[in-house]
Amino acid sequence: MYRLMLLARRVDERSWILNRQGKAAFVISCQGQEAAQVGAAMHLRPGYDYVYPYYRDHGIVLTLGMTARDEMLALLAREEDPNSGGRQMPGHFSSRELNIVTASAPIAVQFPQAVGSALAFKMRGEDGVVLACGGEASTSEGDWHEAMNFAGVHGLPVVFLIQNNHYAISVPEPLQVAGSIARRAEGYGFPGVEVDGNDVLAVYEAAGEAFARARKGEGPTLIEAKTYRLTAHSSDDDDRRYREREEVEQWRLKDPIPRFERYLMENGVLDEAARDRIDAEVREEVREASEYAENAPVADPDSVLEGVYAEGV
Repeated sequence: MYRLMLLARRVDERSWILNRQGKAAFVISCQGQEAAQVGAAMHLRPGYDYVYPYYRDHGIVLTLGMTARDEMLALLAREEDPNSGGRQMPGHFSSRELNIVTASAPIAVQFPQAVGSALAFKMRGEDGVVLACGGEASTSEGDWHEAMNFAGVHGLPVVFLIQNNHYAISVPEPLQVAGSIARRAEGYGFPGVEVDGNDVLAVYEAAGEAFARARKGEGPTLIEAKTYRLTAHSSDDDDRRYREREEVEQWRLKDPIPRFERYLMENGVLDEAARDRIDAEVREEVREASEYAENAPVADPDSVLEGVYAEGV
C-alpha cells in the first residue's frame, strides 16, 4: 500500500510539472487522498468486481493494475492512451480488462450506473462487488440519493466511498453539506461509517468489512472518508481565492504518506534504506513513463469520430 500511495503521489507531482511546462493541458489531482483510495481498492478483485471511479481516483486505478505509463499517455492525450485513445479528459479512467467504467464530466452520474451493475451481480447469483466513488459535493446531487435508495431497497452488493476533501471546487463543506454524510445511510436502511481518510489502515479495515458484507449478500455500505485535497481543484483553479495558506499547511502535517511511513518505520516494517530504495524505484518508473508518453504519437485526426457513432448499422 505504501508503494502504491507513493506512486500515485509521484505521478501526480509529475503531471503538475508537465502542465507548468505547457505540455499537459489539464491536471486533476489526487494529492492528499491517496490513503482513502488505496486502502479501499486493496479489496477489489481486478477484472471481476466493477469500479465506478471519480476523476481524482488515481490511487484506485493504479492499485487495480493501471500503470504510470497509462496515466501519462492519458494526461498527454496520446494515441496509446488505454482510457480513450486521447479523447477523454485526464481522470476519466476506463479499462475493459479491469472493469473500470468510464466517467462523465457531470458529477454523481456514476452512482445509478454502479447500482445497476450491482443489481446484475445479484440477479446472476455472483459474488461480485461494485465500488462507487465520489467527493462530498456529489452527495448533493439527485443521482446519488436515487442510487442510495435503489441500493437499499434491493440490498445490492455495492460500496459507496465518499472522499470528503472539504471543498466542492471553491465551496467549503459547511455551505455544501448538511449534517453527516455517513449517517444518511441509516435512512436508506444500510450501514454508514465515518473514517479517518488520511489513515490508510483505518480505511482498509472499514472497506474490508464493507466488501465482506456485500459478498455475503448483506447489502450496501456507505463509507465517508474524511480527508483533504492538498492542491487546487484543478490546474485551472487558483485556490488562494477561497482558502488560507495556513489551512493548507495545517493539513500538510496530516499528509497520509509521511504518516503511514512513520507508522511503518516505528513498527519495524520499513527502514531508511528500504524507504529510499522504494522512492528511487517509483521516481524512475514515473520518469520513464513521462519520457515514453512525451515521445508517443498523438492520435490521427482522421480517427476523431471512431467510437462515436455505430458502424455498419
